[in-house]
Amino acid sequence: MMMDRRHFLSNAGAAALLLGAAPSLARDRARHFGVQLFSIPKMLEQDFAKAIGFLAKLGYREVETYGPYTFSDPTQIAHWKRITPDLGFSGSGFFGKTLAEARTILKANGISVPSMHTDLLTLQGRMGPLAEAAHQLGATYVTLPSIPADHRQTLDDYRRTADIFNQVGANAIKHGVKFAYHNHGYGLKPIDGQVPLELLLRATDPARVFLELDLYWTVAGGADPIDLLTRHSGRYKMIHLKDMKEIHHFEGDGGTPDQWIKLFPYMTYLGDGAIDLPAVLAMAEKSGVEHYFVEQDTVADPETALRNSASYLLKQGFK
Repeated sequence: MMMDRRHFLSNAGAAALLLGAAPSLARDRARHFGVQLFSIPKMLEQDFAKAIGFLAKLGYREVETYGPYTFSDPTQIAHWKRITPDLGFSGSGFFGKTLAEARTILKANGISVPSMHTDLLTLQGRMGPLAEAAHQLGATYVTLPSIPADHRQTLDDYRRTADIFNQVGANAIKHGVKFAYHNHGYGLKPIDGQVPLELLLRATDPARVFLELDLYWTVAGGADPIDLLTRHSGRYKMIHLKDMKEIHHFEGDGGTPDQWIKLFPYMTYLGDGAIDLPAVLAMAEKSGVEHYFVEQDTVADPETALRNSASYLLKQGFK
């Protein structure tokens, strides 16, 4: 269902006032840094408590989980089981722990959970149990890590996806959480003269749909992360941090796995690459980013990468 235009504009205007105040609030608090748990799935699968303790010792104070969870849409759980043999691990969610057990381990290590990554089907059909888990963990955001391929082939697909995002965002608020979209490398190059991501942002309510910027894939897609943070100040609440050894862009539109795989070898820990991280971090704080998650999803030695990334952020003034 399309959002009533007058209602949308009214909400957007109110949101703009609130969002405009967010950057100044961000500068008044200490910046902590976290990690997306997809960075160390094998460590978590082997010994969840030990892996969380490792993160805490490095200075990580927040984590972002990833699904599927036991309460996720059954279709997504089945899909995960099909692809895990190729991944080399099968753990997700709370890695065999109950939510209460995971919460106890995290709390004992001084780590909070601001965001939970999950799939679109779960967001659309199982918001109740998802929000309940978020409340128990103290999470604010339920976040979509990627748009399914069949929802992003054409501009009309993106328009329909925007309608879905508005509906999911409204439902999330009813359940006491906030919906966020994490961009990948697709949707950043024009289709018929329009940039799909920009279309998506124009068509979604800023009071209902928040954003998480993936630094690496934004650069790979040929977009300027500082420009996005500047023009959409207040909407980006989270950022995934990783560096690129040399600046490389997708050969195509960034929409297929083979294009992503070609760029994995250039992924590196923070401060070891060519991305202007100090400038990005400065603009992120100015624009109101609340949570900074290191993500090292394919590096050969994640333990070293996370240690070096933590050291870099501590030198940048994070606590």
